[in-house]
Amino acid sequence: MRPANEALVVIDVQNDFCPGGALAVSGGDAVVAGINALMDEFPAIVLTQDWHPAGHSSFASSHPGRQPYEQVEMPYGPQALWPDHCVQGSPGAEFHPSLRTDANLILRKGFRPGVDSYSSFFENDHRTPTGLGGYLRERGIDTITLVGLATDFCVNYSALDGARLGFRVTVREDLTRAIDLNGSLAAARAAWAEAGVHAS
Repeated sequence: MRPANEALVVIDVQNDFCPGGALAVSGGDAVVAGINALMDEFPAIVLTQDWHPAGHSSFASSHPGRQPYEQVEMPYGPQALWPDHCVQGSPGAEFHPSLRTDANLILRKGFRPGVDSYSSFFENDHRTPTGLGGYLRERGIDTITLVGLATDFCVNYSALDGARLGFRVTVREDLTRAIDLNGSLAAARAAWAEAGVHAS
């Protein structure tokens, strides 16, 4: 068992991000067994869950004439548009059926209609906290290992924000899978190196 100051953060292992889902990440379901096994090593486990209201501003369907994966400018900056996914209460928003859910905390993000939330720590405005940082600090946790989906979006932004908040961050790349949109995976790895995020 790892020391009490360490947590495993399992990011968005949900049906819509797995094969057959609305925003499927190639091989997304292949990480589940390894994540389940890794959970036994950690005294604290957090699961995050993308949890969008219908008509969310990050959905291409909310922007007439726009297509999924186009970029638009939002009040908080550039935003990729996505297929409708992880709509609150839908089967696609549920965790992968094989994923262990015996976590200390399930954190839902992306529920504010006007702002997306890639990071587990902040909404995409980079100012509005999700509460995860405070939870970890209250628990005396300063070291986190990130796994889940997708490497270059929600895992990446969570890793960078965690490092910015002073946590020691490791990304287990073998237990993540990437979308790799326009070189986003290489950009994520470069950003980790700069921020002091350890990738293994």
